[in-house]
Parts: sequence; structure tokens; C-alpha cells
Amino acid sequence: QVQLVESGGGLVQAGGSLRLSCAASGRTFTSYAMGWFRQAPGKEREFVAALSWSGGRYYADSVKGRFTISRDNAKNTVYLQMNSLKPEDTAVYYCAADLSRGVVVLTTSYDYWGQGTQVTVSS
Repeated sequence: QVQLVESGGGLVQAGGSLRLSCAASGRTFTSYAMGWFRQAPGKEREFVAALSWSGGRYYADSVKGRFTISRDNAKNTVYLQMNSLKPEDTAVYYCAADLSRGVVVLTTSYDYWGQGTQVTVSS
């Protein structure tokens, strides 16, 4: 079992920044990939960023150059630094853990999910 707890969401003006954190517990953190997804009202959950088990970083085109995913293995935590935020980034953001080395951009690859944290970007 893996438990994931997100934090760091909030309300920010367009152009601002937020850093989301996802604390993991329950299994060896370094052995699995971590991803961030988001879901806006009335829309499907979509891929945002992922860090594979081998260290590769992947981003959705909509966030490339603005968001950065990183992990601190000593703290069992993965981060999503979000800069130059836009109103269209407004969503609930979820972190997820992939223990089976699937395709990191797919929601179906992930075995465990956090409860989500709300990010609201005002114009």
C-alpha cells in the first residue's frame, strides 16, 4: 500500500506561482514513478507531469516551460513547481504513484492516487 497526501494548493493571480507537494508513505519511494494530473470541472482528468522510475521527466505541452516536477527521495516527496500560472490551470491537482512501470502519461498506469488539492488561478 502507498499513501499519498498532496498539499500546497490555493488561490493565486495569473502570472503567479505555487509549489505543490505530495508526501508518499508505505513503500520504497525510489522504486516507482510519480505523476501529477489535474481535473477541471466538467472535464476529464488529464496528465500534467511525471517523473519515471529512471529519472526521466515528462510534461504536457500546455505546461512545458512553466511547470517543473522534482522529487526528494530523502523526504519521500514529489513536487510540482508551477510558474506563470494561467486561469486555464485552474483544477484539482492529483499526485499518483505507478508501481508497475507503465506509460507515465496515462491515468490507467497509476496504482495509487492522492485526494487532490485545489488550484485556482484568477485573471
